[in-house]
Amino acid sequence: MNEPISIADRASWLKEPELQTLLAALGSEGEKARIVGGAIRNVLLGMPAGDIDIATTTDPAETTRRIEGAGFRAIPTGVEHGTITAVAGGRVLEVTTLRADIATDGRHAKVRFGTDWADDARRRDFTINALYADADGTVHDFVGGLDDLDTRTIRFIGDARERIEEDYLRILRFFRFFAWYGEGRPDADGLRACAALKTGLDRLSAERVWSEMRKLLAAPHPRRALLWMRTASVLTTIIPESEKWGIDLVAPLVETGEQAGWEPDALLRLIAMLPPDASRLAALAERLKLSNAERDRLLAFATTDPVAAGVSDRELKVRLYRQGHGPVRDRLRLSLASARGRAAEQDGALIEAGRYAAMLDLVESWDIPVFPLRGADLLEAGIPAGPEIGKRLKAAEESWIESDFSLAREDLLTQALN
Repeated sequence: MNEPISIADRASWLKEPELQTLLAALGSEGEKARIVGGAIRNVLLGMPAGDIDIATTTDPAETTRRIEGAGFRAIPTGVEHGTITAVAGGRVLEVTTLRADIATDGRHAKVRFGTDWADDARRRDFTINALYADADGTVHDFVGGLDDLDTRTIRFIGDARERIEEDYLRILRFFRFFAWYGEGRPDADGLRACAALKTGLDRLSAERVWSEMRKLLAAPHPRRALLWMRTASVLTTIIPESEKWGIDLVAPLVETGEQAGWEPDALLRLIAMLPPDASRLAALAERLKLSNAERDRLLAFATTDPVAAGVSDRELKVRLYRQGHGPVRDRLRLSLASARGRAAEQDGALIEAGRYAAMLDLVESWDIPVFPLRGADLLEAGIPAGPEIGKRLKAAEESWIESDFSLAREDLLTQALN
């Protein structure tokens, strides 16, 4: 075990009165409570803490009693696994009893509550996630997590195959954590175990698979993780649509986004790996249980043609009017990234990229106008209800578009009535 270090001077949240009150309540009368996991990892890496989780030697019933005794609300969110959620002021804190796994089925575990911190650490997934901190900030490391943080190594605790066979979701977590925190090459033992056990991914729910992939794709630089996922045949196991399309566009998309100030867009990065085939993308959306909005965006991409670099501003406005900002923006961002990715080797690619950048500026600045004429206007003017209304409206709309959306309502109405 490493010599303890402290996060007291780096974790401002450690001084929050609610957190200190809860730790004191859980850690009194011979019991102990420590912060565990991601909050410590992130602080040591200079990143925001995110969720703050607590591990304690008290059993769930005693945990509940002490949370409520401290004046906070206790919610039994995972009591069978020892987890009670404490609502403490503005914080929502998960408090979990120390435990050891006594049986697993590849996704869920039957646990035994205990008081041994090393046992609790050994049941966790990766060394960098098994760090504990006392209320004063002193860090305890039972599995070498501090050394692995120094080298940005994502390493399974103990035997990698055993950790994965306990929960096959850990295959995806291995690559997700590598995307966010890893450097260099992935740990060789972990990579081999993920490749060997990838068929276990079939046991996972689609929602959990997409949840992990969404988080991975939202990492600042996910391409290396995706490359190693493909090398281990994990990527094609969960997203076979990517097999022939590849991940080459992801890196220039990320770099372009950084320079342009785009927020990381997990779904657009997924789109960059997929063929623009509506039927295949509809099947993917169903298989991964994407949200309706995510499915609709995939299909809008697949049914929207790429925008040529030579398109005029007027033609682009017509595309925006007919197809909306979203699909056109997605197409342009991918085209801009592709052009930038080809610039080092292809003459003219930088000029092409400049044009796509200008078109994106227009997309962001141009508000799609609303056609000012309605069927009710024609009815009021004496045109009888029926197909003729739609026919006249359509003709007027085409004239309005042809005029660069400039014809006034009165002129359109006159045309529609003649």
